[in-house]
Amino acid sequence: MIRSSKLIDNLGLDITIASETFQHTGSFKFRAAYNVALNVPNDSILTASSGNFGQAIAYACKLTAKRCTVVMPETSARVKIDAVRSFGASVDLIDVAKVGRAERVEQLADEMPDAYIASPYDDQLVIDGNSTLGDELADSGFDAVVVPVGGGGLISGVITSFCRNGTAAEVIGAEPLLGNDAARSFKAGVLIANESEPMTIADGARTVSLGKLNWPIIRDGVKDFVEVSDEKIGDAMRLYFGLANLKSEPTGALSLGAILERPTRFQNKKVCVIVSGGNVDAAIYKELI
Repeated sequence: MIRSSKLIDNLGLDITIASETFQHTGSFKFRAAYNVALNVPNDSILTASSGNFGQAIAYACKLTAKRCTVVMPETSARVKIDAVRSFGASVDLIDVAKVGRAERVEQLADEMPDAYIASPYDDQLVIDGNSTLGDELADSGFDAVVVPVGGGGLISGVITSFCRNGTAAEVIGAEPLLGNDAARSFKAGVLIANESEPMTIADGARTVSLGKLNWPIIRDGVKDFVEVSDEKIGDAMRLYFGLANLKSEPTGALSLGAILERPTRFQNKKVCVIVSGGNVDAAIYKELI
């Protein structure tokens, strides 16, 4: 938990940062990945990930002596690809314009019939693992908790925890404007998918759709969604760097980006912004900062 007086004074809002950048493998994904690796009986795990879940499951498999294969887009941050490999996992790079992540996982699953197919978000073990972050925030007295949204694994975990703990804080989703399937689904009341993988700078949120398990939890438990432009994501990264001495990846900056998009929405509230991770290529970070 980080309280930056500079950031608070700059925005004129009561903001607390809950940063997962110091979590194992640099993001919240380790909570979910370790819960999966620890609880499935399979000796090997197969998944698709743009990076953070990939390196988290790779490290979790290393700790639990399991084999791991991760399908990753060629556009994934180089630091994330290298990290997955450094933990001993096999990386299968794909061109998402030619083959989808799910399709490639299905192809590999035919060759690996004994592997557990782990979704980075659409898996009950993933939701339960992520709910541990909600448990850590449940009794903090926040009026609102703003959560980055890609596939919905983190926000559904937070909602699950808050329901379990009787926490009254509003849960607000922060999603890239360029990949706003969750926000559109929430407004329509039905699950809507993006036509293709969105090319937002928030690479961890380049998902086509919310998970089927995540959707009803989000539909019933989220108070509001804020769609965040790539410009505001970059602004949020710079504010974290300059005012809170914190390195955030673009996806992790979504929650503060939501504050920048709609500051009046958060006036007179005690707000927690979750920074979901800090894994970003140095060259990209330099450009954005």
